[in-house]
Amino acid sequence: MKRFSFCLSMLFVLLGSSTVGAATQQLVSPDGKMAVVLNDNEGKPTYQITRNGIVFLEESPLGLKTNIGDFTQGLTIKEGKVVTVKDEYDLKTIKQSHVNYEATEGTFPCEKDGRHVLDIIFRVSNRDVAFSYRIYPRKDTRVAVVESEASGFSLPTGTTTFLCPQSKPMGGFARTSPSYETSYSLDDTTGKNGWGEGYSFPCLFKNGQNGWILISETGTDGNYVGCRLLNEETTHYRIGFPQAGEMNGIGSVTPAVSLPAVTPWRTITLGETLANIVETTVATDLVHPKYKAKYDYTYGKGSWSWIIGMDGSCNFDEQKRYIDFSAAMGYRSVLIDAFWDRQIGYERMAELARYGKEKGVGIFLWYNSNGSWNDAPQTPIGKMDRSKVRREEMRWMQENGILGIKVDFFGGDKQPMMQLYEDILTDANDYGLQVIFHGCTLPRGWERMYPNYVASEAVLASENLHFGQGACDAEARNAATHPFIRNTVGSMDFGGSTLNKFYSADNKRGTRRMTSDVFALATAVLFQSSVQHFALAPNNMDDAPSWAIDFMKTVPTVWDETRFIDGYPGKYIIMARRSGSKWYVVGINADKEPLKKTLSLPMFSQPSVTVYSDTPQLVGNVKQQKLKKKGQQLTVTIPTNGGLVVTE
Repeated sequence: MKRFSFCLSMLFVLLGSSTVGAATQQLVSPDGKMAVVLNDNEGKPTYQITRNGIVFLEESPLGLKTNIGDFTQGLTIKEGKVVTVKDEYDLKTIKQSHVNYEATEGTFPCEKDGRHVLDIIFRVSNRDVAFSYRIYPRKDTRVAVVESEASGFSLPTGTTTFLCPQSKPMGGFARTSPSYETSYSLDDTTGKNGWGEGYSFPCLFKNGQNGWILISETGTDGNYVGCRLLNEETTHYRIGFPQAGEMNGIGSVTPAVSLPAVTPWRTITLGETLANIVETTVATDLVHPKYKAKYDYTYGKGSWSWIIGMDGSCNFDEQKRYIDFSAAMGYRSVLIDAFWDRQIGYERMAELARYGKEKGVGIFLWYNSNGSWNDAPQTPIGKMDRSKVRREEMRWMQENGILGIKVDFFGGDKQPMMQLYEDILTDANDYGLQVIFHGCTLPRGWERMYPNYVASEAVLASENLHFGQGACDAEARNAATHPFIRNTVGSMDFGGSTLNKFYSADNKRGTRRMTSDVFALATAVLFQSSVQHFALAPNNMDDAPSWAIDFMKTVPTVWDETRFIDGYPGKYIIMARRSGSKWYVVGINADKEPLKKTLSLPMFSQPSVTVYSDTPQLVGNVKQQKLKKKGQQLTVTIPTNGGLVVTE
């Protein structure tokens, strides 16, 4: 159920400003704390953002260049029409199941040579600012190419950065990059450009002692390109289009649009603390469904053999064992990974699906996205890149009761790739299939735009814990980063929460997990995705603590509310999520010293809670603990690489 309304407010008043030599217009958030000031700045439009009177973004450029006109200069911003936008929606697949959204929206017509050529549209809510452009036809011209955007973000001097460098194209495994799978540089200075190619969204900045800024984008579909953030060796960052070499050189780096056209939203989330960053729903607030769900999609937990057993585990007997394991855990599904078509085959896969149905367990199947844009050899291949073959494959899946697909190895943000994402999702909806993407771009509001979309990887995910000890050594640092950056704007398919001590089928060799069992439980809550394929294994029924298995049987994957409690990117995170009436407060510590905190937990109504915690030696335990009556307080200590879970 959704209600949507526009309340027309008074038209904006032009504020004459002799100091800047141009007329300015101001747009204010509903609570009055956030303000955006627009200025046509002698024909070059700019904006500035303040919060509680403090500058968070200095005067920054607006506009874009197209092949039908340069709309970055020679513009006059006319008086804007301002409305109050209210939207109420329900969405099970994000961090908050029910959202009440309110913002002030200003549409500012821009003229060039006396002709209306462009609208700059701003939305200002109590924690987010967003803007986009509407481009108009020119005489008989009904199509255009957007050659570049001037859209920029000038940060105050002294700002520090928390950024994920964009990879060069056609690099990494089987020339599959970029796929948003690089390590974050934390607490760094401005004035850098990553590895030379800018940064992947979302991008987090610390405005000195004044607060935090998260920059990203939403609403991108097959009508545009996925963008990145480029730096010019200053505190100024700007929107960048894809790299020419992406997709093996296929397609242009610039989007072609039919007119009138509206570009994706550039989003800026602001807060004195990290609460607004962690709790924002801006990615879905600004978009709407592109089609209706044809089926009643459900969500839940699953198991996944590949992360422990790799390609060899994708055989009939092992997947049958994992179906039995999922059934014993009360899980909804198993994810069967690459090479299943060769190592199991279609006929025996249908047999597995029937067996799973008898056990109450459905199947997600892995597919290669290719095409001709990388060298990834994993099969099934050539099934997802063409409509006819794709729909035939999906019809077979529907006939055999397959729940969904995990499509991998994209590597690029050009318009043809964005169109492929959209086509896969649209076709999958016709056949009742949910979709997970891996080796892929960041989701940009897709949970709401595409009702059968589940999650994307777009992060240095759990497979790296299997591949190298360095990733295991850095697991806590990375896990304490994602809730502040990657997972703030979209569902993240990480595939973690293992209870094995080693990443191997016999649990005796390979890379060694450095984090505790309680840490594993905490990340099951920290990492948000409505479908979770955990890295648990059948042997955990015997070799893992019973309290850990019992928790992993019942932990939810859909959430009604999310609250930030405390933390710092890369050091520690404590947050709370609610499912129904039950709250889960979880934390992890990546700092070198034990983390001792006294937490106020007003969400708990009972005098005592269940606490999962670690000793200094990372040995976990679970016990009942009473809260202090004054403020429902609980004093906790989390050791390095340890975790915390508190629930009723």
